[in-house]
Amino acid sequence: MTQALSHQINGLRTLKPKSEKPRLSVGFILAKRFTLCAFANFVDVLRLAADEGDRSRPILCNWTILSDTMDPISSSSGITVQPKERLGDPRRFNYIVVVGGLMDDTPSLSAAYNSFLQDAAAVGVPLVGVCTGAFLLHRAGLLDGYRSCVSWFSHTDFKEQFDGLDPVSDQIFVVDRDRLTCAGGVSSAHLAAYLVDKHVGRAHASKSLHIMIIDDALQAEKPQPGIPLDLKTQNPIVQRALLVMQQNIDTPISIQEIAKRMGKSKRQIERYFRLSLDTSPQVAFVNIRLDLARHFLETGQKSIAQIAVDCGFCDSSHLSRMFRRRYGCTPQVLRRPALIELEA
Repeated sequence: MTQALSHQINGLRTLKPKSEKPRLSVGFILAKRFTLCAFANFVDVLRLAADEGDRSRPILCNWTILSDTMDPISSSSGITVQPKERLGDPRRFNYIVVVGGLMDDTPSLSAAYNSFLQDAAAVGVPLVGVCTGAFLLHRAGLLDGYRSCVSWFSHTDFKEQFDGLDPVSDQIFVVDRDRLTCAGGVSSAHLAAYLVDKHVGRAHASKSLHIMIIDDALQAEKPQPGIPLDLKTQNPIVQRALLVMQQNIDTPISIQEIAKRMGKSKRQIERYFRLSLDTSPQVAFVNIRLDLARHFLETGQKSIAQIAVDCGFCDSSHLSRMFRRRYGCTPQVLRRPALIELEA
């Protein structure tokens, strides 16, 4: 081998591989008093998917926190986060993610943020609402005509603030064209994993979740966990139906309407309930309302008339009849020992 050829080979061996352009780039907008858990779950999926092992180098994914002022942003837990970049051109990102905060403290984003998000939408950058981020995107006029997901806990607030809209609260996240929304908490990790799967690969998405000790990625249609119930089932269709019932306790809707919302027939819903819970959806719905009424009687001081209204009964007499049928006594009798203890 000639000396010149030897130098060429050694030179090739020392060449560094060309750095790979990130396949997934995400810009974050954090609302005032944003929910830290939802943000951390989302960004950690990106971090763990971006590199080999746990070295956290932003190779396959990159992310940054954007700001109009560059002031530190306080989370709902009091922990502050320092933004890294000004808003700038939204086209440098594959997605813009808005992480919402406590609803009382987040009436809307600043004019600069809204303008940035509207520019992003205009050039086709998909927008993501995490936790109450869906509220902020709606206020900015960026979810009109889109399906959006909110937590079951915020379902009533959403309907009150946006008249005529009925958000999805029986799924962990919703993808509707270039708008993606999720309920927050662990669901933000599953939405982030969905994006990693799409842009980087399924193996990277699974790796992130496993390191975070989260089971394999859940599909968007996975039901949200709602108010704890005595009714236990692993059937996702029945779980979703029960969640819809919980969201409509004070104004009960028909089983036909529940089935319609779920894209099923009334007969299908009834069959799933019979197989999973050995009861009908009608009976299950009444029992959910009665269980909540009993909870109010045992733990609160609302009047029985108010409890009847809050639990979807016509009046206190209607509640009493159904309550006696279920528990063998009236609400008045159940409450009496609690009142005696309070007086003592």
